[in-house]
Amino acid sequence: MSGWDRRDVLRGAARAAALAGWGNVLADGGTARAAAGRRSRVIARRAGAFEVLALLDAHGPFPGKRQDHFTGATAADWERAQRIDPAAFGPDDTWELDFRCYAIRRPGGRVTLVDTGIGPAGSPASGWAPVPGHLPEVLREAGVGVGDVDTVVLTHLHEDHYGWAVGPDGTPMFPGARHIVQRREVASLGEGDSAMSYVVAPLRAAGLLEEVDGRTRLLGGGGRGGGGSGDGGGKGPSGLVTLVPTPGHTAGHQSVLVEGGSRRIMVTGDALVHAVQLANPAVAYAFERDKETARRSRERLLTEARQQRALLATAHLNRPFVRADEGRASEDVWER
Repeated sequence: MSGWDRRDVLRGAARAAALAGWGNVLADGGTARAAAGRRSRVIARRAGAFEVLALLDAHGPFPGKRQDHFTGATAADWERAQRIDPAAFGPDDTWELDFRCYAIRRPGGRVTLVDTGIGPAGSPASGWAPVPGHLPEVLREAGVGVGDVDTVVLTHLHEDHYGWAVGPDGTPMFPGARHIVQRREVASLGEGDSAMSYVVAPLRAAGLLEEVDGRTRLLGGGGRGGGGSGDGGGKGPSGLVTLVPTPGHTAGHQSVLVEGGSRRIMVTGDALVHAVQLANPAVAYAFERDKETARRSRERLLTEARQQRALLATAHLNRPFVRADEGRASEDVWER
């Protein structure tokens, strides 16, 4: 499904939800956003020299009923999912979700930002997501200035992940940062996809878009991105940050692996969108471009994370950091 079709479907579902009586939650925040407001918008975990900051851009219900989006899930899958992320289970079978970005801060204060949220009012996500997001103020709360961000990783080009990359007039929000996306992701954009006009074209024009192919070391190990010393020279690395292809949700979806000391943190992007896919990774999501490829990517990611005892840093669960084995069924049905 193209980004254009996906957005139309979500907008239609949002309109239907409004007619059904809960669209006011999208419009004014309602109980869900009030509850989110009582939570910290910045939550940090360390991985060696790296500090990984979960940044809450927004919270709200997803259009439609959760069962409609994950039709392969069994009652047992939903039961395990509710134990993992009870806040995802809203009234009338709605799916409550966070919209979250991550900052990876290294010594010296330089930052890699992973995804840029839903964006301001009028962004492409406006038709279905609870805009405006709050990323600019949440970055300030986290002590991150615009000038501290030298790299932006876009896990994929769906509108709830690139919203703050540029302003409404196309001006880059992080003018000192290279913006990294998989080449396959850009190549897969359909005609009329707003990602091309809203974010890809302005970043290209500004000389800030960098397209990569496959698994790519971003920081550490003497690479050009710099090592754990944070000086950009790659001296004495105390950790690694690696782009990991996880296609399926979109053609060029990527996740981000942070390794430091004895801790590993995998920033999943939308390789995993709901706790039901942690309970059973074979459960497909309606808006995955290639469901079979997405399943394989998700199973590989979770198996690797379990073997390495990595934390998952999730974009849409109401808990930013979860263990990969939290949804593990006793029979290990998905381990390959």
